[in-house]
Amino acid sequence: MTGVLPSQQIAELIASGAVAAERPFVDGQIQPASLDLRLGSIAYRVRASFLAGDGRSVADRIAEFEMHRIDLTAGAVLEKGCVYVVPLMERLALPRDLQAIANAKSSTGRLDLLTRVITDGGAEFDRIAPGHEGQLYAEICPRSFSVLVRPGMRLNQIRFRRGRAVLNDDALARLHADTTLVSGGPATIDEGLGFSVDLTPGRDGLVGWRARPHTGVIDLDRIGHYDPAGFWDRIEGDTGVDGRGRIVLDPGAFYILVSREAVHIPPDYAAEMAPYLAMVGEFRVHYAGFFDPGFGHGPAGGHGARGVLEVRCHEAPFVLEHGQVVGRLVYERMAERPAQLYGEGIASNYQGQGLKLSKHFRS
Repeated sequence: MTGVLPSQQIAELIASGAVAAERPFVDGQIQPASLDLRLGSIAYRVRASFLAGDGRSVADRIAEFEMHRIDLTAGAVLEKGCVYVVPLMERLALPRDLQAIANAKSSTGRLDLLTRVITDGGAEFDRIAPGHEGQLYAEICPRSFSVLVRPGMRLNQIRFRRGRAVLNDDALARLHADTTLVSGGPATIDEGLGFSVDLTPGRDGLVGWRARPHTGVIDLDRIGHYDPAGFWDRIEGDTGVDGRGRIVLDPGAFYILVSREAVHIPPDYAAEMAPYLAMVGEFRVHYAGFFDPGFGHGPAGGHGARGVLEVRCHEAPFVLEHGQVVGRLVYERMAERPAQLYGEGIASNYQGQGLKLSKHFRS
């Protein structure tokens, strides 16, 4: 059964002990094609980001780089610009034919909260080798906003796959012909399905958001609580975008924009935003890269959903133009159709979305 494991098979991994946790698993933790990972009770402030490396443990590297440790039990602030390592509640004992990949959850990425999973012996972020046994850790670096966290919060998610079932361009074109994977723009298929940026103003003139440089703390447990004006500057068509549909990204700034295309993930497939490619431009798009089966799917309440683009500009100012391709969605077959789809009777915050900040902000 090659492909990404669905929710019911993730439940079987838990039942078999291949995925275990120091506390009982909670409702909603198993998603259609992934498992949410929970923060433990201690955060280690470290001098720098690191990977354990072959034959090394994360605990050994923490001992090398630790500055101080923070008890999260009553809640604690992780400060903007600092790097933390937090042991997660979950641990793995993967079978030899099963690998895993982790990513930030959507709300995490929309806060410019860089968080990646690291493991003992790991030589890559967010990649967990077949047969891996041991503790999982989250490296967390708040980039735009300081955040208040507590044990049990879910910032990362993990996907399990057996073999590889990525669709090549021919198979992707056939799937698009059968099910219409994108609308609102042409299907650009080249090593995946191309994503382009929409810089046209909405009815209220809004094109996107830019994170303000000096803000208060965001409590990640507060949903629909914060006024966007305290944390974001509006980018509007008559001020932020010129008459030719262009915006100049400032180095070090973080933006929330939206794709021109409405995306559809059929029930038997999952998708992932492909890694940033330097030749695309002087920016990075999309920290949170998982798209679940049923995202934008009509019977699951979607009818197409546009992709929110989390954009950070790097070293030099960069001109981004309306319709410019900024990323690729790679589609992969599921090992089995999930028992429940994204948006189908579960708490799916971004089904049918357009331009949307994280769930912590008032609409």
